[in-house]
Amino acid sequence: MSINAGDLFRHLEKKLHSQTDEELAQALGMRKIQMQAWRSEGKELSALQVANIVSKATEHTKQHIHRTAIRAIVEFFPITPTPTKAGANQLRVFDAAADKGRYSTELQKVLNATKAGIYIFYDTRGRALYAGQTKKQNIWKEMNLAFNRDRSTQVMTLVKHPINNVEFKPAHQYVRQPHDRMLRLHDLAAYFSAYEIIPEMVDDIEALLVRAFPNDLLNFKMERFGKGISKDEKAKSLPKAKAIGKE
Repeated sequence: MSINAGDLFRHLEKKLHSQTDEELAQALGMRKIQMQAWRSEGKELSALQVANIVSKATEHTKQHIHRTAIRAIVEFFPITPTPTKAGANQLRVFDAAADKGRYSTELQKVLNATKAGIYIFYDTRGRALYAGQTKKQNIWKEMNLAFNRDRSTQVMTLVKHPINNVEFKPAHQYVRQPHDRMLRLHDLAAYFSAYEIIPEMVDDIEALLVRAFPNDLLNFKMERFGKGISKDEKAKSLPKAKAIGKE
């Protein structure tokens, strides 16, 4: 039993959404010149040759995922809260204006262009405060939304002091009571890191961080592994129950 190389490559192009011979050869882990020769010759491939193509494609996919699944964009970048046009209460994590230099401007462009990934905020000692993710909008937008979001877990007991022209009185003369105050990440965070991650892994990477450091992070939701897996895929992965009375 054999299969025509031209037919095989034509079907693979459709299945793998390859636009060029170069893309298809890369996906299959083959040399383009060999693939084109087989196609032009109308070569009939044996079962063993097809199995070798599948094996090489699988190995190439593993290597590709290893190289691209998680890619660091920036790590421990200093935060400089910057007012936005939306108002004084809305802040960006840093100023990306052109006059602030190419580094921050180009970083903001990369964060804007990254559609799936993880970001982490740190305090002044470099300890992780909060881990977030996005698969639907870019990291820059999602990170800034989180930076300004109210959370019940971000509460500290503090004393409120006047900021206007008021006479100072020592605390033993005028006692100011400590009160609980809900803080935002822009009150707490000093650095952030961002990572580009393939969409299929985003949920599990976030779950790993939140579950590994539940007593350090301010995330209030305990994420679950396998959140992105469909019900059908979950059902297939579960061991089948044995029928009663049968071995």
